[in-house]
Amino acid sequence: MAAASAAAPAPYASDPAASRGRHYPEPPVRLRDAFQRDRDRIVHSTAFRRLVYKTQVFINHEGDLFRTRLTHSLEVAQLGRSIARGLGLNEDLVEAIALAHDLGHTPFGHAGQDALHDCMKGHGGFEHNLQSLRVVDQLEIRYPAFDGLNLSFETREGILKHCSRRDALALDALQPGGVARRFLDGSQPSLEAQLTNLADQIAYNAHDIDDGVRSGLITFDQLDDLALVRRYRDEALAQHPALAGMPGRRLLFDTIRRMLSAQVHDVIDATAAALADAAPASADAARRMPRLLRHSEAMFADITALKRLLFAALYRHRQVMRTTDVARTVVRELFAAYVHAPGEMPDDYAAQPDRHRAVADYVAGMTDRFAAREHRRLTGRDAFGALEGLPLGIAPGGPGLGVPAA
Repeated sequence: MAAASAAAPAPYASDPAASRGRHYPEPPVRLRDAFQRDRDRIVHSTAFRRLVYKTQVFINHEGDLFRTRLTHSLEVAQLGRSIARGLGLNEDLVEAIALAHDLGHTPFGHAGQDALHDCMKGHGGFEHNLQSLRVVDQLEIRYPAFDGLNLSFETREGILKHCSRRDALALDALQPGGVARRFLDGSQPSLEAQLTNLADQIAYNAHDIDDGVRSGLITFDQLDDLALVRRYRDEALAQHPALAGMPGRRLLFDTIRRMLSAQVHDVIDATAAALADAAPASADAARRMPRLLRHSEAMFADITALKRLLFAALYRHRQVMRTTDVARTVVRELFAAYVHAPGEMPDDYAAQPDRHRAVADYVAGMTDRFAAREHRRLTGRDAFGALEGLPLGIAPGGPGLGVPAA
């Protein structure tokens, strides 16, 4: 069978030639358009490299085969490009957003974010989507003429997936009509940004199943009560009966592969129908419509049931919760130590006038293992050492890989 070819760019796809531009204007370059340049800047950034040692669900050093935020971001980019190709959307913009969407995550997953937010109460708070935007707008130092990566509006818009009204008002005051405006006027981000959000959910559900079974904290049999899993397990067995007697995890892998394909095709089909009904004439017209990227109602119900099971059986497993408490303590104590003695941080952080925000930036940028090492250096205690007797160390991931709390 011939490979699927890319659909022609749709009229509602984001056009790099019509981008709303960068904060600091730059001339075009040969060979790459605006969104391709954004992707390349993200890949070469320091924050992107750090993702390889940041938690998804399992503490980074607990196993070489568990997902990290880097491998998760790559999986989101791959799924996103496949869906974009099927819908005629801009693949490069989807890839750029996918690779950058977790740049602001703290060490130790959502537990680290929650602890840092508690520490920053009274000082502006902390939220990882805002921090991702802060990373690409300010904290990356790579260019002589400006701070940050100077990304295109459309990429930055996709990175800011969530934003409270309070934070949106503050951002819009600094950049009127910028990436926070949609949280105030009720409009939507680009279709590519909507797509990346769905690809993120598809990716984390699939690899939380894989990593959860690999860890031994959930079993394949537990998942058999779910229609979504059972349907594609039965399909795999019908096509390859020998899988039932094979050792190892071939049946699990083939089930997950089929689930991923089904969800990708479901998004393409459900969204194509919504686009046909709405008929947006341009990317900006699509922003003024209700959210158009979607699953079918049946698939959405199946995915919701899967999330509920993973939340109860994996994310709230007693070992997860035990390590969550330790991780929060590590982040809180790191924050307090640096506020008390800013000279323990590198000079460029210690010299910042807003000490609390500088400490939050420094701690948020840490990898899991660096945060644990710094905590030992500053406190003389091995916070995670008490967990070594557990069969597996589970890092706090909150509601899965990048899923915001409801």
